[in-house]
This record gives sequence, C-alpha cells and structure tokens, in this order.
Amino acid sequence: MTALVPIERIASKIYLIRELKVMLDRDLAELYGVETKRLKEQVRRNIERFPEDFMFELTKEELNNWRSQFATSNQDIMGLRIPPFAFTEHGILMLSSVLKSDRAIHVNIQIMRVFVKFRQLLVDNEELRKELSEFKQITEERFQIVFETLDQLLTVESKPKKKEIGFTIKEKQKAYGKRAKSNKRKSALKN
Repeated sequence: MTALVPIERIASKIYLIRELKVMLDRDLAELYGVETKRLKEQVRRNIERFPEDFMFELTKEELNNWRSQFATSNQDIMGLRIPPFAFTEHGILMLSSVLKSDRAIHVNIQIMRVFVKFRQLLVDNEELRKELSEFKQITEERFQIVFETLDQLLTVESKPKKKEIGFTIKEKQKAYGKRAKSNKRKSALKN
C-alpha cells in the first residue's frame, strides 16, 4: 500500500508536552480518518489500555500555553475548547488495537516509523555531541600547549634587557683583552 500520509505531515503533528513527544487526539483522528469524538469514545471504552504514560489529558493551563506557543488562529482553536488527549508513542501503538480499520493500521505504521526516525536522529545527535566534546578536549589540550609557549615567549620578551653604560667596541675589546693578558705576562716575567 502506498503512503497514505506524508511523513512530513505526521512529523509536524508531534509536539513536546510535559517533556514527552506526543500527538493530540484531533490530529490522530484526522490522520486515521475518524471523528475526534469517536476516537475519544473508543479510548474511554478501553481506558485500562491507556495508563498515564501512554495517554494524558492536557490541563486548561497546558492548553492555553500550547495555544500561545503556536499562536493558533480561531479556526485552529475550533475543536480545542475541551482539553485534548495527548498520546505518547506507546499510546499511539495502543490505539491500533482499539481502532481496527485498515487505514488506522497503515497510518499507525507510518507514525511509528516517524517516531523511530526521531529516535535515530536523537541517537545520531548524541553521538555527534560526544564526538564534538572529544574533539574539543583534544584541541583544548593542544592549544593549551601553544598558549603556554606563547606566554613564556611574552614573559621573556617583556623582561627589560640590561644595557651597559659607556662606549665599547666589541672587536677591539677582544684584541685589547689579549694585549692586557700579554702585558700582564710580560710584567710577571720581568718580576
């Protein structure tokens, strides 16, 4: 069977609420091709299949926060007068056992694939973060050596050089030094 719903459309319906990736009942109902009230009806009839970590109802405050985050229009708010059910990945899986139409089954498979891709992206992101951290540590160690060397060079250059007072010519000084030694020898021999 060909894709019923584009993956991008499913991904755009996944929200982060209570630090969980969830889908709202009205979005799921739309994807499954059923009315929201029918979906909720089936969930309520089988409520024992939906513990709080599978499905929860948004509080009025969460609903208001969610609306303000997305700046939803009046048309989008329609149907959201009552706080919706939010389904986690496991809750969506459980929906497939409650909604038994062919469309619901195939759409559910697509939704699970999207969640798997999200999880893989998270793992890849975590691996990339780890590699970047290791690279940062290695470069910090190498640059630490460079910075220490630069600090040493700067401290050596910043020390004032001793300047001798007076006039000296180095070439003649060597010769003078030799003469002085030879003169001392001559005077020592004479005595």
